[in-house]
Amino acid sequence: MPLQVSDYSWQQTESAVFLSVPLRGVSVRDADVFCAENYLKVNFAPFLFEVFLYAPIDDESSQAKIGNDTIVFTLRKKEAVMWEALSVSGVDKEMMQRIREKSILKAQERAKEAIEAKAATRREDQKYALNVMMKIEDEERKKIEQIKENERIKATRELEAWKKQQRKAEEQKRTQREDKLHQQEKQIEEGKKLKHKSFPRNSTTRNLATKGRNSENIFSEKLKEDSIPAPRSTGSIQVNFTPRVFPTALRESRVAEEEEWLHKQAEARRTMNTDIPELSDLKEEEKNPEWLKDKGNKLFATENYLAAINAYNLAIRLNNKIPLLYLNRAACHLKLKNLHKAIEDSSKAYRIMKLHLRLIHPTKLYKMMLRRFGI
Repeated sequence: MPLQVSDYSWQQTESAVFLSVPLRGVSVRDADVFCAENYLKVNFAPFLFEVFLYAPIDDESSQAKIGNDTIVFTLRKKEAVMWEALSVSGVDKEMMQRIREKSILKAQERAKEAIEAKAATRREDQKYALNVMMKIEDEERKKIEQIKENERIKATRELEAWKKQQRKAEEQKRTQREDKLHQQEKQIEEGKKLKHKSFPRNSTTRNLATKGRNSENIFSEKLKEDSIPAPRSTGSIQVNFTPRVFPTALRESRVAEEEEWLHKQAEARRTMNTDIPELSDLKEEEKNPEWLKDKGNKLFATENYLAAINAYNLAIRLNNKIPLLYLNRAACHLKLKNLHKAIEDSSKAYRIMKLHLRLIHPTKLYKMMLRRFGI
């Protein structure tokens, strides 16, 4: 329960009330002041000062000064009259509670209105600033457009002046060409006049010259006819192509890979001719080591490692020169924790690959290693 402060002092005039409340050694930062039209409260724990005013005051123009362990209030009256007392007499608890709640609600509404007014003012300021920025941008854009227009006009004028100079230069060249043509025509006419004057003598020399030329042409044609060879006799040429198993041309084929495939097929055919009991129940297409390898890969993917090992075993019996079969079987043994067998198969695959390393293309070897780890 807070302690009520009763040792306060107050004075009044017709327009204001001066109230002094001691803080009793409490820090100024711990004092909480609330003022309304008919209610005034100062809370500084553990003390409380509360007064229900005799008449309404103007709380917006009222002031409070804190200093020297004292709060001095200057309360402005709404009506210029003298009060009989500072607080209203005969106020019960219910009325006090109503006055408190009413004062708090009114203060909250006023604070809400102040916040809304502040937000509206901020919005107006932002709108004004936006309009100013838009105007500044419009002015800058107009300046830029004006500069562009001036540059365009300047460029068009320079272009027109250059075109005019080009036209003048072309006219000068044309006039020079016309003058040259005119001079050449004059020279030709003068030459024709000189030729007409010396026509009889020149005509006789021309006839002799033409006769000599005609005789020379006749002898040259006879020589050309004698030098043309006779047509060749017809015949046939036989072309033999290298026999090939594959239909592709030799320049488009891969000889090393084709020979390796043919070698594998021959090995498989030779092996299938032997008596293997497991081959009696298989179809012809299932007797291919590649088919058995793919079957083992599918069984490995489903984690059926024992069946995959059986498929790889049969494929190895058909063709024991494929290192990938040993690598895949080693992967199965590794999954089953058969480490010795995994090492043995890996060593066999390494020996086979070492023998054929010079015959295998590096890219193919890389793919084989990828398939060994990915199955």
